[in-house]
Amino acid sequence: MRKKQGSMRRREGSAYTAEQIGLPVAVDMGLEWVEATLHKENGGKHLRIFLDKEGGLTLDDCERYHKNIQPLLEEIDYDFLEVSSPGLDRPIQTIRDFQKNKGKPVELKLYAPVDGQKLYYGVLQAMDDQSVTIELERVGEKIFHRASIAVIKPVIEWSEDDIVNGPDNTL
Repeated sequence: MRKKQGSMRRREGSAYTAEQIGLPVAVDMGLEWVEATLHKENGGKHLRIFLDKEGGLTLDDCERYHKNIQPLLEEIDYDFLEVSSPGLDRPIQTIRDFQKNKGKPVELKLYAPVDGQKLYYGVLQAMDDQSVTIELERVGEKIFHRASIAVIKPVIEWSEDDIVNGPDNTL
């Protein structure tokens, strides 16, 4: 949705400012704040706010949040506001993300190779501020320093039932 023309823009906005404004609104609505991004793309500046909730975010949740937050974002310079879920394969960054994904398969990408490779697939076992432990098939547990990890994402496994019946209305 395009921001109203002629609105007062006092300064260049930022994802940090959006978080300071949007986080309390998300909490009041029973939603989990994930992150905000502000990027210049074709057609203008896109402010994207990513939210989640237990059981999954719905389109109605996104619409309600969008209507509540848009009037509060006047101090941020943006052209388009998007509110959405970070998706099923959202990167694992926080302890809450870890708790949701403990014991599940993950893809771990490193900045530089370790033991000759930068990409690992395994089962997430442990995570703290310093390290991440995954269980590798035929190797066992392997510990990686958090600073060496570019991204950790869940591996999405689809069952035949998911394919036959299709997804539900959560994002």
